[in-house]
Amino acid sequence: MSITTKYVGLDVSKDKIVIAIANEGRDELPRYWGSIDHTKEAVRKLIGQLTKEDNVKLDVCYEAGPTGFVLQRWFLEFFVECSVVAPISLTTNTRIKTDKRDALRLAQLWRARELTPIYVPSVEDEALRDLVRAREDAVEDQNRSRQRLMKFLLRHQLLLPKGKTKWSRAHEEWLDTLRFDQECEDIVFQEYRNCIREAGQRIARYEKEMEKQVASSSLAPLIQALQALRGVALITATTLAAELGNITGRFAHPGQLMSYAGLVPSEKSSGGSRWQGGITKAGNAHIRRVVIEAAWNYRHSPAIRRALRERLDGLSSAVQEVAWNAQKRLHQKYKRLSAKGKQRGRVVTAVARELLGFIWAIAREIEKDKNDLVQIGRSC
Repeated sequence: MSITTKYVGLDVSKDKIVIAIANEGRDELPRYWGSIDHTKEAVRKLIGQLTKEDNVKLDVCYEAGPTGFVLQRWFLEFFVECSVVAPISLTTNTRIKTDKRDALRLAQLWRARELTPIYVPSVEDEALRDLVRAREDAVEDQNRSRQRLMKFLLRHQLLLPKGKTKWSRAHEEWLDTLRFDQECEDIVFQEYRNCIREAGQRIARYEKEMEKQVASSSLAPLIQALQALRGVALITATTLAAELGNITGRFAHPGQLMSYAGLVPSEKSSGGSRWQGGITKAGNAHIRRVVIEAAWNYRHSPAIRRALRERLDGLSSAVQEVAWNAQKRLHQKYKRLSAKGKQRGRVVTAVARELLGFIWAIAREIEKDKNDLVQIGRSC
């Protein structure tokens, strides 16, 4: 007895889910089914209604968006295959755009296999990612508060004395000496400083929790191994692992990882002409930021000093070899491009792109070690 597949497209919003169904075959057009509330119970009832007939299989998809992955997990809990696809332009006529049209187009494209499913992290990995991004938000809040305070002081011609570094101990001591004639201005000054202190305290709490979570996370071996790379300490390694998850499982080749991070050159080619421009910036901005920050460290000559030596302790020789090769190769790349007169930002971006290749290589070594342990366990 054959099984009939129904391809279901969902247009998901905060309060409701609009549903369209495309049956197998290219001849029949998708049809609008209706809408339901965005609740788990409503999803359960929908599955029951769509599978009343015998030998019916559902294949569901919806676009990635602000509602996250909880809906996908509901479907999996009810033993229904559900994929989250990359957002696309669903309508050719942008003057008419409705939830119904979007759901119909989703069902049609999903049946034709013209949509790209995205990686859905596990509940544990998503929680770690939320923690990492919350810390990034706190850092951004702190930087904004600092900029507001400095602009406030500039309006009052209060400039940082020469020889002092911004936000150093000496800078803080200088700020402690400032007073204003107007009470309102003094309150504003103190409130700006309070915002900076509060953001700093939040950052410290997030980092403390990250250290605690990383120790028990399933990503702990990857996070530990990535710290073998120069410029990649706990925060950067945790960000990379939380954002990327199963690196070698998601990316068959390092070039795919570079493209995902938006660090590959843009290109416009037609006929015999080919033009390449700046990086695409069309990927994960969190990855791109931390990798570029780490790439600045490779302007220095290769060396293994105390902090890096401590991070290397206990790691496999294969991981250490990859990290050392990264130091040598990326430093040479930095020197070579700098000698050609390239702008420093572009040089570092090129180094960051190649650094992702070494990150992929380390992830592959961790996956090999994991597979070897599985084989040993089976043999025992």
